[in-house]
Amino acid sequence: MTAPYASHPQDSRGRLHPESLSSFRSPWQRDRDRIIHSSAFRRLKHKTQVFVEQEGDAYRGDYFRTRLTHTIEVAQVARTIAGTLGLNTDLAETVALAHDLGHPPFGHTGEDALALLMAPYGGFDHNAQALRIVTRLERHYAGFDGLNLTWEALEGIAKHNGPVSAPYPYALAEVNAQWDLELQTNASAEAQVAAVADDIAYNHHDLHDGLRAGLFTEADLAELPVVGPAFAEVDDKHPGLDLDRRRHEALRRVFGVMVEDVIAVAQNRLAALQPKSVDEIRHMDGPIIRFSKPLYQNLKAIKSFLFTRMYRAPSVVDERQLVTGMLNDLFPLFMSNPEMLPEHWRPEAFAATETERARIVLDYVAGMTDRYAMAEWERLCAKG
Repeated sequence: MTAPYASHPQDSRGRLHPESLSSFRSPWQRDRDRIIHSSAFRRLKHKTQVFVEQEGDAYRGDYFRTRLTHTIEVAQVARTIAGTLGLNTDLAETVALAHDLGHPPFGHTGEDALALLMAPYGGFDHNAQALRIVTRLERHYAGFDGLNLTWEALEGIAKHNGPVSAPYPYALAEVNAQWDLELQTNASAEAQVAAVADDIAYNHHDLHDGLRAGLFTEADLAELPVVGPAFAEVDDKHPGLDLDRRRHEALRRVFGVMVEDVIAVAQNRLAALQPKSVDEIRHMDGPIIRFSKPLYQNLKAIKSFLFTRMYRAPSVVDERQLVTGMLNDLFPLFMSNPEMLPEHWRPEAFAATETERARIVLDYVAGMTDRYAMAEWERLCAKG
């Protein structure tokens, strides 16, 4: 870490609940470790990326990404880019590891369902929920609720996708009222790296998983920008390669194009703008870490293809409808019958107003893994 615009540990704004410094870890190494050891991080193992986890499903297999394996891939990309740019790799990794902690069961389908259910009670947003988890819902430490992460880590979780405009989701507003995260500015360059790493990871692995699932073929990808040329290059250099090796070789080239583009754009912009501090990064007119305009347009074409052929494939849509129905059953059931919540959730739920109860029920349901949500629906809602 050599760049003046990097986040430097000695300049951290600290933690809401003061703690003595570690003798062998930087503040963001400590944040990273707390995230990895959290309950919410472990639950990502059984949360959907695209394909819902369900035994016997025709397209589900052990090789598909889960929310956890996606997160690990994002963290790897973030460290690579941050290190190349002279940024703080520990902070970039920390934000990457935390960025999806607030995702509910069933991926974006679950988020859409819970957002509608929570509309009368302040809404639902997975980024804001991640902050609620790391500031309140993880309850393992003697001195505080949450993980007591540094200001920089909380800032990165809140606005790695850019400045946040009011009105804020209630979970974000609560955290920001307790500690101003300067939501109107950009995040640090490290948090911006984590956001772009997220795009790189899912653009790469969703192509791979969609092929494995049989939702489209390599021939369907031939006309796509970046992807088609990658397969052509592999065929030219390695004619007759078997299917799996050909697929891997082509898609790792797509991966490399995205990473190299982000690094080149960032290096050029940083050299031209010469920021002297992380606060200069925060107050720039837009993000410093981003794709080039030509690649951004190419990625829009790839995302459009994935939306049509993968995210809205008939088999995936059928699964979306099924799991949306499960959440639409579970949420009002717990609202009307808080005694059905686990014992340690009940006192707050019974003592709460309707809005407070809804937020407690949301915390419980959003924290479920796919398979636990299915099991609870089967136990409580399925008609025999």
